[in-house]
Amino acid sequence: MAKVLPFKAIRPTRDKVSLVASRSYQSYTQDELEARLDYNPFSFLHIVNPGYKYDKQISGKERYSLVRNRYQEFKEDGIFIQDNTPNYYIYKIVNRDGNAFSGIVAATSSEDYKKDIIKKHEDTIEYRENIFKDYLKTVGFNAEPVLLTYPDNDVIANIISEVQKERAEFEFTTHFRDTHYLWIVDDLEFIKTIQNEFEAIETIYIADGHHRSASSFLLSEALKSENKQHKGNEPYNFFMSYLIPESDLKIYEFNRLVKDLNGLSKEAFLIKLDMMYRIENRGSELYKPNNKHHFSMYLDGEFYSLYLRKHNYKINNALDALDTQILFKTILEPILGISDLRNDTRIDYSHGKNDLVNIKSKIDNGEFTVGFGLVPITVDEIKAISDNGLTMPPKSTFIEPKLRSGVTIYEF
Repeated sequence: MAKVLPFKAIRPTRDKVSLVASRSYQSYTQDELEARLDYNPFSFLHIVNPGYKYDKQISGKERYSLVRNRYQEFKEDGIFIQDNTPNYYIYKIVNRDGNAFSGIVAATSSEDYKKDIIKKHEDTIEYRENIFKDYLKTVGFNAEPVLLTYPDNDVIANIISEVQKERAEFEFTTHFRDTHYLWIVDDLEFIKTIQNEFEAIETIYIADGHHRSASSFLLSEALKSENKQHKGNEPYNFFMSYLIPESDLKIYEFNRLVKDLNGLSKEAFLIKLDMMYRIENRGSELYKPNNKHHFSMYLDGEFYSLYLRKHNYKINNALDALDTQILFKTILEPILGISDLRNDTRIDYSHGKNDLVNIKSKIDNGEFTVGFGLVPITVDEIKAISDNGLTMPPKSTFIEPKLRSGVTIYEF
């Protein structure tokens, strides 16, 4: 049922890939960004920061056009090449923690997104969807795959394993000590088998990239309406994705930090918490929860464990059972007065790859007043939310792997 197709990727030459590949633009500090732009002329960051050439900050449609120009320059200079035939691309990442991820870069269908064959679990923001849609329409390419996950499949796994016995087309290590590999799957039998196996899968789930998926769908609808000869197989009907089996997905929690107690004293706050939680003081030692519906809290130099009083909280569906939703409905909204998790400046988030020391230090230095630690959400919880047409609160999951931009590029 899922349409997952090979495509002719635009990609860096083997000798340039380590220089071209970049993290997501938003993940760089200003100093990091300037250093890479100053000293690496091949970085993909030059494409997405075209104003650097003119020592100027450029935004909106003017920036989109210049992004397109920089991209064309990379192609003209032979930094990017295009494969002659449609291929699948096996991408493997081994990070410094020893976690390994292997999946397939392919073109996935916007129609599948519309039909809920590709399912989401997070809300998207309309204006962000439209901004990125306009960006894609102008630049004409996508350089950062959406991360999708599918049920473990022995046939696909065996093909991935077989292909990985050969020398990788790309192999490079980042300064984060993550090693990236890319193999080209051009064997026609392998291509046919992979395509057939995905067609037999009823549902694929978005792990990361909800806005990119939504924007790609909006773009396909817009270009479809403009094309009187629309057939359904045009490149704009698809978007680039990285598909990995569910067992390879690594999910971290997003912990919460709040700037104040909403006008309450520490004692009054703890009394209100007691209505919904059994509270135990754990002292000054770092304390991390280890079970569902169980939270850690750091307040005024001390850690606490919070155990949900289940007889006081009713679970009606998969969303109600989610720890991020429980925290929102029992503490953040009713006690701390935070109803808008996306836009309220009193709340911030720290993903689980940052340990609790990060939360403790931000509270100890007065930047925040209270912090809450959670356990990671599971793949089964993500699927339950998606299958029931529900959406998680924002910042519910921090998911790996994280791919580099510019390693494979899909043109519309």
